[in-house]
Amino acid sequence: MRWLFLCMILWPLWAQAQQAETEVDVELFLAVDVSRSMQPWELEIQRRGYAEALQSDAVWTAMQRGLLQRLAITYVEWAGIASERVVVPWTLVETREDLARVASQISAHFDPAMRRTSISSALSYAAHSIETNAFTGLRRVIDVSGDGPNNAGGTVSDIRDDVVAKRITINGLPLMTHDPSEPFARWGIPDLDAYYEACVIGGPGAFVIPVRQWDEFAAAVRRKLVLEIAAPVARIWKAQASGSYNCRIGEDIWTRNFDLMTLP
Repeated sequence: MRWLFLCMILWPLWAQAQQAETEVDVELFLAVDVSRSMQPWELEIQRRGYAEALQSDAVWTAMQRGLLQRLAITYVEWAGIASERVVVPWTLVETREDLARVASQISAHFDPAMRRTSISSALSYAAHSIETNAFTGLRRVIDVSGDGPNNAGGTVSDIRDDVVAKRITINGLPLMTHDPSEPFARWGIPDLDAYYEACVIGGPGAFVIPVRQWDEFAAAVRRKLVLEIAAPVARIWKAQASGSYNCRIGEDIWTRNFDLMTLP
């Protein structure tokens, strides 16, 4: 009887909480790399690229193809473990004016870079944020960009699998823009797109769009947003077989370089 009485009290509260959530076509978490390997001008290109893409005719047209014709979006910058910076909190987008407001928030100011690269931490943070926001999406998507492999936190492929199990799709925008002669190049890998495909992305319709030159960035972001909002593909990218790619290559590179720096 005590359990029944408790259920009678809690049921209206649970039902009210469910009704309070706003239904949208997509819950879109934009996770943008701001690790120290990114130069200030590169950080600015990223923000301006996202702001430009969100205000494009292509993104607005993609929104109109949705069943509900609205989405929820957040823009979060990330670097090392527990180094997430919310630039745009979860926002309901229904009109072009809403898209413009989100774009203006993104490009309002430019914050400095942060240390390390933890894709795994960013994915965990994003998944928790999606599961605890005030929206219910027909689809739930994490859109993660980055210029290097994971080198801190949990193994990224393990975290990827946990996130996908929550019915969240992960797409990737690997930034393959570094010159091999740059100081930070020693922390990167030449086949970052293959790494993202094997170790980072997953879920229904998951894809990778690599950026090899910074002048390609805005167009790549626009294309990616259109695919994520309109969802014209229905394929599933399966995780690579274990051993086909070393998903801890970033951690190995970090350890090797750190050991070299600390040698007497």
